[in-house]
Amino acid sequence: MNLRNKKELTSRTFNVGKGRIVFIESRKDEIKEAITKQDIRDLVAGGAIIIKSIKGRKKIERKGRKRSAGNVRKIVKKRKQEYVIMTRKLRNYARGRIQKINKEELNKIRKKIKNREFKNKMDLKRYIGDLNKK
Repeated sequence: MNLRNKKELTSRTFNVGKGRIVFIESRKDEIKEAITKQDIRDLVAGGAIIIKSIKGRKKIERKGRKRSAGNVRKIVKKRKQEYVIMTRKLRNYARGRIQKINKEELNKIRKKIKNREFKNKMDLKRYIGDLNKK
């Protein structure tokens, strides 16, 4: 007896794989007569068709499957690298201009660099140029 279509109907009815469906040998005649999904539901309730439980560890929530903060850390690390590169560039430029700027102004500039008030080197050049004009 070929019951492949009945197995397919059962899998669609209960939303399970065909491998989990088992037909009882002694009640195959009843299974063969089933046509609708309701007939299949009745046979499962009656015990003519058995649906096996899931094997393996799929039920268990696996360790380490949760999203970690690693992705966030990578973004922060990149941002920090950009900050460090820009800060070093601006500080070196300000240090090179030490003859034209007094110590107090240099300290103010360094604090502004630390607070990221200058977007780039041109911004810093404009600021220093404005200081020299005063």
